[in-house]
Amino acid sequence: MSETAALPGLPKRPLGKTGLMADPLCVGTGPLSSLPHAFGYEVGREQALATLRAVFAGPIRFLDTSNGYGDGRSEEYIGIVRREMGGYPPDFLISTKADRDMKTGDFSGDRMRRSVEESQQRLGMDRFPLFFLHDPEHAPFEYITAKGGALDALLKLRDEGVIEHLGVAGGPIDLLMRYVETGAFEAVLTHNRYNLLTREAEPLLQLAHERGLAILNAAPYGSGILAKGPSVYGRFRYQPAPPEIMERARQLEAICARHGVPLAAAALQFSLRDPRISSTVVGITHPIRVAQTVALARFPAPEEMWEEIEQAIK
Repeated sequence: MSETAALPGLPKRPLGKTGLMADPLCVGTGPLSSLPHAFGYEVGREQALATLRAVFAGPIRFLDTSNGYGDGRSEEYIGIVRREMGGYPPDFLISTKADRDMKTGDFSGDRMRRSVEESQQRLGMDRFPLFFLHDPEHAPFEYITAKGGALDALLKLRDEGVIEHLGVAGGPIDLLMRYVETGAFEAVLTHNRYNLLTREAEPLLQLAHERGLAILNAAPYGSGILAKGPSVYGRFRYQPAPPEIMERARQLEAICARHGVPLAAAALQFSLRDPRISSTVVGITHPIRVAQTVALARFPAPEEMWEEIEQAIK
């Protein structure tokens, strides 16, 4: 990697015991597939492609996507840019996820194999260095883990070399902990459950850390409220923010303002400062957000601010 492509001041971190190294920042591509029901706004095709071009040309060398984002649009856009470039940069890490059939709800072992094949075709990848079972909360644990089921199919793909390292990504913390305890996974991705507004994922982080799993923490902005501010964007976890969340966000915004630090910088750095977290996944929807995200990650924040925040969010 050229010196200009290095992520300044933010060295790579080990992804658990996988042997992989990754940037502490990871670009999340869910919003690029245009999910207005979740994010409250549209992202057009040309903007999405321009953003991905900026990502591949920029300093963050880690990108996360999924078969299910926009019914495959996210992966399709990444594949288009890959063909434009003539292939992925050799220093770039891409992770994706196997999803249930969004129309029928099929979460079978056969569906997992089809999901992987679809991702291979869209992304132009034969092998995946890091691959996740996605949103297993949409089927019973016993069904997912049954012989011949979704987990079994992904483990066989790992044995076949299609998947190098398998993780699990989802929402409910108790359920993710149950999957971690199976011993089948080398990574876990949690979203919207560990940020300045909630530490709900704390037990999961501790369990995964003790077991040596790579931990990816997604949505450090709570799906936007901590990036744009509560007066501009009153949504949390893709829903209208409840009054207590709005009040806490305003309180945090005031603390940051007293110290001359953007709320978004504090929200991002809250995740980056945790040594258990291998990488923080940030959704980016515009080319200028690449440099802005790096700047927020490096924005000087005094220790006094963190002490005040800690008192406020206990």
